[in-house]
Amino acid sequence: MDRHLIQFPPKHLALREDVHQLGVLVGEMLREQGGDPLYESVEGDRLAAIGRRGEGGHEDLAQRVAGRPPAMARDLVRAFSTWFQAVNLAEKVHRIRRRREYFLSDGGKPQPGGIEDVLAQLKAQGLSLDDVLELLAGLRIQPILIAHPTESTRRTQLRRQQRMASALLDRLNPSLDPQERRHVWSRLRTEITTGWQTEEHPRQRLTVADEREYAMFHFAEVLYRIVPGFYEEIATALEALYGARVSDIDPPTVLQFGTWVGGDMEGTPDVHAKTIRETLARQQQVIINEYYTECQQLSQLLSQSASRVEVSAELRRRIDEYAMLLPAARNVVASRHDQMPYRVFFAQVGERLRHTYDGRAGRYERVEQFRADLLLATRSLKAHRGAHAGHQLVRRLLLRVDTFGFHLATLDLKQRADVHHRVIGQGMDDAQWMDRPPAERETRLAEMLARDVGPVAPLDALGKRTLAVFEAAQQCRARFGERSIGNYIVAGTRGADDLLAPLVLARWAGVDDRRSGAVGMDFAPLFESGDSLRDAGRIMQGALANADYREHLAARRVPQPLFVGYSQAGRDSGYLAMRLAAYDAQRELANTLAAAGQPAVIHHARGGSVARGGSRLDAMISAAPPECVDGHLTITEQGEIISQNYGLKANALRTLERAFGALGVATLAKRRGRARRESAAEHEILTRLAGGSRRAWRSLAVDDADFQDFFRSVTTIDVIERMQIGSRPIWETGSKGSGALAIRSTPWVFAWSQSRHFLPGWYGAGQALADEIAAQGVNALRDMHGSWNLFASVIHDIESQLARSDLSIAAHYVELVSPGLRRYADVLRAEFDRCRDAVLAIREEAELLDGDRTQQRAIQLRNPYVDPMHFMQVDLLRRWRATAREDDDLLQALLASVSGIAQGLQTAG
Repeated sequence: MDRHLIQFPPKHLALREDVHQLGVLVGEMLREQGGDPLYESVEGDRLAAIGRRGEGGHEDLAQRVAGRPPAMARDLVRAFSTWFQAVNLAEKVHRIRRRREYFLSDGGKPQPGGIEDVLAQLKAQGLSLDDVLELLAGLRIQPILIAHPTESTRRTQLRRQQRMASALLDRLNPSLDPQERRHVWSRLRTEITTGWQTEEHPRQRLTVADEREYAMFHFAEVLYRIVPGFYEEIATALEALYGARVSDIDPPTVLQFGTWVGGDMEGTPDVHAKTIRETLARQQQVIINEYYTECQQLSQLLSQSASRVEVSAELRRRIDEYAMLLPAARNVVASRHDQMPYRVFFAQVGERLRHTYDGRAGRYERVEQFRADLLLATRSLKAHRGAHAGHQLVRRLLLRVDTFGFHLATLDLKQRADVHHRVIGQGMDDAQWMDRPPAERETRLAEMLARDVGPVAPLDALGKRTLAVFEAAQQCRARFGERSIGNYIVAGTRGADDLLAPLVLARWAGVDDRRSGAVGMDFAPLFESGDSLRDAGRIMQGALANADYREHLAARRVPQPLFVGYSQAGRDSGYLAMRLAAYDAQRELANTLAAAGQPAVIHHARGGSVARGGSRLDAMISAAPPECVDGHLTITEQGEIISQNYGLKANALRTLERAFGALGVATLAKRRGRARRESAAEHEILTRLAGGSRRAWRSLAVDDADFQDFFRSVTTIDVIERMQIGSRPIWETGSKGSGALAIRSTPWVFAWSQSRHFLPGWYGAGQALADEIAAQGVNALRDMHGSWNLFASVIHDIESQLARSDLSIAAHYVELVSPGLRRYADVLRAEFDRCRDAVLAIREEAELLDGDRTQQRAIQLRNPYVDPMHFMQVDLLRRWRATAREDDDLLQALLASVSGIAQGLQTAG
């Protein structure tokens, strides 16, 4: 469908105009950079794709792309990819425009799901100001940014996107004169052209350090900027609703941020003790530099003269102390300004931050010392008529300090349980340790803890590396602050012995308190396979039954952290069964901990795509078991979700607002006993659906050996294997599984998206839903869809994956498969049709996404531009494989096609 024929409602007409004008800019750039032949080839492909969609034919497009020289194919893919980058950015900016329109229209009516909207709902439910503040004090939202093996966006591109977004936002200024508007378009054209001339793909595989810089970009250049605004929106809303003065409201710290980049050791030898120390040292440099810059700005802004306004005695004393401690600071402020106390003071604070950055004498040893200086300044300003003369500016810095500390983001550590057991077996000189029953290992580990047994045999390199991690964690907490190191996550947890093993290793490493024996680390099981999710409650019962583990928890004085994973369960059970398994596991864990007198703090280890648990934050919260929503939300963010949700400041703020709103409402409902729990009949139906879906999924994706060969032929997995992105492996290290279990989740999902199957997001659900409808009718499922948020979320997410699938495109990838394996195409088509028909019946729609026109329109808008890339990719794959995958020119064109299609579909797995 031509984009001019796509229906845009009035509120989205500005987006259509942006897309059109950016398309014109991209076209002009292509003419300039590639000449008429490039431009005409792009236009010809686009029109052929529109004709294919409109008339059902495809031969013209297939003939056009066949046999193109690799360099030409690469340029054409880059051309379409450039258009997608511009459109994706236009959509992000449109979200910002819509937010502004809410504030400007209807007398400042708050945006649905925003902070003021949610706080107004709480007031309408009878909450007083004190009630709201008490509720806020118990809220914690912590996004955790994690590495992504197929996310290839470089910092150069990220900064270019920010500059382009800034230019697009400048266009919204109605006071711009014609010359200023031309300048805006000139800025945009410059960015588009330099982007075209910049290589997209690194020539060397990205390292952990590269991934670290990607995460820190979002922490320092986006999230750091918006934190004060988040709290100021809360204060302003409370003032509007309750009449309280903003200056009297000191909202509790709600936001924290975390990362796994530099601490996730699972499956890669590139992360170890040195990496952990380097990561936190680099993060400290970044955050100290931000604080230094802000203090320099405060020094310039706060020019109050001592002859015009008083300052507190304690501030004067601190200035005198710093004059002795930091004599170099005298040179920072000109002598003519020495009677400007705030200017002098913040210059001194900045100098002390420089000492901290360099590790010199006179540095801040702890973030609390820096915070004390800022509090001293706020007290002086508040006491001497400075409410509108710098007090709020210093408060903004304080909010950032309370959020980011001297560590920027809390670094979680993560290692597989079997690694710990290998080290234990070696240290105990027990060659059979790995093969012993979990119950026997649990008993022996408990004895080792009770008797404080150390290793009796020397450790090899793996053992020494493992113990060094515990030492590094202890050192980092001492150097960078208690919050610098977060949870120690035990991946692949299958029994209580998996939690006791790292506790033993920590003692072996000597990081326990010499007097009490307490270990200053928080061990968090990660339940990620279907079996471990189903056994999660029993596993935690076993751990909590151990006296030494209970003593460890009591000494830590924090709730037991728990991670529920989605990706592996999706691979071994299918999407629908995975969602129910994760739901039931959360409930079982909450009940188990409640029985032990402990709160349940459940973290969500999810991926970016729907098939890996990547539902929208507010939808995920509302779909959680009511027992598990009690003020805390910790979620991993990965891949394209990081760019979509946290790439621009306004969109990041909106993401956090929606999470805040959903979490606050759900927490209040739980505490007041108003949260709806599904009926036993509803749960029974979904259990039946999950069982049928799981059987269908495993029979194909796990147990059918030939299907693995089909997967390798029909997708671009052989290209993805060669992409120089991500520091993590593609295939599961030492995996004993087959089919979907042999490959890591991200490349598995990514590869199926490239061929437009999106198989992991829907396969198996169709058979289960069709059987249920045939046996019981559709009305029960419709009622369930309207009353149970989990089921509604599952059906909506399946629908979105069906809508993004295109089996007419996938059919061309099937042509790459040997004839003996093409039978699977019919299997997939039949299941797709069953799933689509069931979803449409449940949601009472004529077409997929009729209930979500925005997403439906986005897919329609992209198809004419992504279709040519699919056709080129199929042709390139056929030719490349014919060379035994040795033609590098064809490979480079294929790599560009993978990136371009990912841009178009907005998914990297």
